[in-house]
Amino acid sequence: MRAILLAAGLGTRLRPLTDTTPKCLVPINGKPLLDIWCESLLAVGVTRLLINLHYKSEQVQQHISKSKFAKNVETIFEPQLLGTAGTLNANKQFFEGHDGILLHADNYCEADIKQLISAHTDRPSKCDLTMLAFRTQTPQTCGILEVDEQNILKQMYEKSHDDHGNLANAAFYILSKKLIAELRDETDFSNEVIPKYFGKALVVETAETFIDIGTPETYAHAQQVAKIR
Repeated sequence: MRAILLAAGLGTRLRPLTDTTPKCLVPINGKPLLDIWCESLLAVGVTRLLINLHYKSEQVQQHISKSKFAKNVETIFEPQLLGTAGTLNANKQFFEGHDGILLHADNYCEADIKQLISAHTDRPSKCDLTMLAFRTQTPQTCGILEVDEQNILKQMYEKSHDDHGNLANAAFYILSKKLIAELRDETDFSNEVIPKYFGKALVVETAETFIDIGTPETYAHAQQVAKIR
């Protein structure tokens, strides 16, 4: 299986840290987020990684070239950000006609990726998408998922202040080859792709630590609770 890691964001909410360091390279207890992701994915049998670059791309490229996983990584520079589904659309051929992973590399994740892949392999036949989910204390900042008794996605409420629970989209997806083939000109995965798969997406909840490294507060929290030492 192959994976696309979205790592091109500006990280404006993390300033001043991201004034000098791209968000995907901010360290969690000394280890850059991107390294954590690459090591975790390669350890469970993901064979090839594609990372999109934009902000401080040369710094990220230099880091990758010196890393122990450089031979498993490809990069693609986006002069203008394409959007979460736009990057996927532009690189569909990377998956070579097979199922694949799409994830946001600016999150800290201790979920069992091997278990998620197994759940995707054993998913109901009607499902073309498998989504990782976690419980959040700030549902108004997340996409909140409503699932049925089989954990099939019924609805998603994006950054709503209404009470829809606290089961949040972790922006870690396993895509069937059918879904990849059905993509057309979408640019935003949450708003344009996911709604097409209500009733056809399996949601897998993790009880392990999952943190959106989006603000100085969540970044500081990750430093405190991460198992990486």
